[in-house]
Amino acid sequence: MKVLIIGAGIIGMTLAYEWRKKFPQDEIVIIDKEPHEAFHASGKNSGVLHAGFYYNTDSLKAKLTAEGNRLMKAFCKKKGVFVNETGKLVVAKDKNELETLFELEKRSKANNAGAYIVTQEEAEKIDPNAKTYKYALYSPNTATVNPKEVCRVLKEDLEKKGVKFIFNMPFEKFNQSYDFLINAAGLYADKIAHKFGVGLDYTMLPFKGLYRKYLGEDRIKTQIYPVPNIKNPFLGIHFTLMADNTIKIGPTAIPAFWRENYSGFNGFNFSEFLEILFLEAKLFFNNSFGFRDLAFYEMRYYIPKNLINEAKKLVKNLRGEFKPMPAGIRAQLLNVKKLELVMDFLVEKKNNQIHILNAVSPAFTASFAFSRYILKDNL
Repeated sequence: MKVLIIGAGIIGMTLAYEWRKKFPQDEIVIIDKEPHEAFHASGKNSGVLHAGFYYNTDSLKAKLTAEGNRLMKAFCKKKGVFVNETGKLVVAKDKNELETLFELEKRSKANNAGAYIVTQEEAEKIDPNAKTYKYALYSPNTATVNPKEVCRVLKEDLEKKGVKFIFNMPFEKFNQSYDFLINAAGLYADKIAHKFGVGLDYTMLPFKGLYRKYLGEDRIKTQIYPVPNIKNPFLGIHFTLMADNTIKIGPTAIPAFWRENYSGFNGFNFSEFLEILFLEAKLFFNNSFGFRDLAFYEMRYYIPKNLINEAKKLVKNLRGEFKPMPAGIRAQLLNVKKLELVMDFLVEKKNNQIHILNAVSPAFTASFAFSRYILKDNL
């Protein structure tokens, strides 16, 4: 059988990895419109390996993240990719956030994520720079990797196993035959699915994530996150201690105006601009899922001072300069009929096709477990 996978991101490549284990004789071809693997979200994320405590217990994210964390760490250990076992503290700003903090601990227990409540004093022993109100949630299983290195090593491993990569190859221009199609196209997964009459109730709503790198001497020992609004899929401005111990703050969740709206007018697409502008205007005026409030709140982070001040709420000391880092785009799926964000992973199958429509965070963490689930339930 000849299998065609669209997208050389982490999901496309882990699907190839798991397919090769199940069907070692099949021919696998991965195509991507970009010049190399992990060009978009898979290479532009923070490389955080999440533990799995944020998610509703009946969700795929809840079922797959903890196992994905374990499998990703095992792959990295086997392949010699460094894993920075940092852990994570989720800190509260005031008493109003404690209820959500304890809810996250309940979800952690249900999801087998390993996170638990600690006192303010215990949190300060874990990271003396962390600032919290009375309690914090500690996640020892959270870690960081270099996502580009993970994807590079995975690509090399797949090539050794006979998987063929074709870059600079949009799906529209691919004219070879195939027996089975897997759509893991990320930002454009919905567009490709629509060509086959799949996922017509959904469209991609891109959000821009801005980051800044800390240049000062104050340090952190662990990831430091705020208590999130668990009604939406964004985790708020936080500190990431990266695999090389670089500290960065972010990301924002600013509504983007086209799918590859990273910087300036690079990647500008007029038809996408009109399509997304119309959709965002509709969401704005209806204030669907609080979009208008979110947009106003997040747009202020275009001013660096606001982003830095938000991060400073999480720590005691942060003296020093920041410099901008490359932005990322979150490929967030929207149900256009309900005007609601799709909170969970979403996969749809049709005949000899699998379409991964929503593979947002923590898809990088969950990727090996997610791919096993996809192939188990859809073949």
